[in-house]
Amino acid sequence: MVSATEPRLFCVPPPPDGDLEGQRVSSPDGAPPGPWTLETAYRYCERMATTHYENFPVASRFLPAHLRPNIMAIYAFARTADDFADEPRFEARRVDALDRWEQLLVAAYHKEVQHPVFLALRDTVRRHNIPIGPFKALLTAFRMDLTQKRYGTFAELRHYCKHSAHPVGQLVLYVHGHQEPELHRFSDEICAALQIANFLQDLSVDTPRGRCYLPEEDLVHFNVTREDLLAGRHTRAFKELMAFSVSRCRSMFLRGYPLVRRVEPGLSMELEATWRGGMAILQRIEDLDYEVLAFRPTLEKQDMLGIAARSIFSFGRRFLRGEV
Repeated sequence: MVSATEPRLFCVPPPPDGDLEGQRVSSPDGAPPGPWTLETAYRYCERMATTHYENFPVASRFLPAHLRPNIMAIYAFARTADDFADEPRFEARRVDALDRWEQLLVAAYHKEVQHPVFLALRDTVRRHNIPIGPFKALLTAFRMDLTQKRYGTFAELRHYCKHSAHPVGQLVLYVHGHQEPELHRFSDEICAALQIANFLQDLSVDTPRGRCYLPEEDLVHFNVTREDLLAGRHTRAFKELMAFSVSRCRSMFLRGYPLVRRVEPGLSMELEATWRGGMAILQRIEDLDYEVLAFRPTLEKQDMLGIAARSIFSFGRRFLRGEV
């Protein structure tokens, strides 16, 4: 970790037009023009992180207090870009919004930008020496969302997760000072599993929009047609496909679980809660006998409280065994 006053930023070429101040790039998300201070910028990111539903905790109380604002800044960057690619209000300007978001990102690696997300993000990047690659990978994934609605193979889906999911875990590890490749590999498995669990959870939402994250090779293998999906038919073949998909996703969670035991206590509890949240979604899908084409299964408040309690209990057992 480096001092916030003496940053060692990774080399990022300046924007072609030389607009290092970012002032000529208007805010694509409609954020108020400010002026913003670092404190108010972080509060803006915090409000965004606490008012969106997620299957997993965002910067929960498990994390050290001084790191939570940094995680919220990263979340705000990704959440806003995701909205550009998905929310109806951006329908006519998705590409332009993502392009301007990237311009602001690059500018923030050179100068302060008067936008709350990028003021907070620049401070986060400077404090933890975070490369720009994971942020750009996320933007690549959101651009992919605009053109690619189906995937031929599971390998293609994992390639998408490499851009949409892997960077999230990598950024969290960077904030905690972890650059070890083996830890990033475990994180990639957990993050891709979370992404795929979300796809299985969102079938009732994505299918009417023409999106299908069930690989074509799996649909063919289990003899499930697109007409079955659009009609919401919970056929035996569909349930067999879902059982296979849930099992494969669960195996990814299990492959990534060693990460939970390899990091410091606060992050360990946060990761365990996140891990358990993803596994709980898979269990909810199973409990519904895979009938998820008509509505989106979610975790309720009591489910989240139970996940937090089990995470603390699991951490306590590891602490008593001397594993922490």
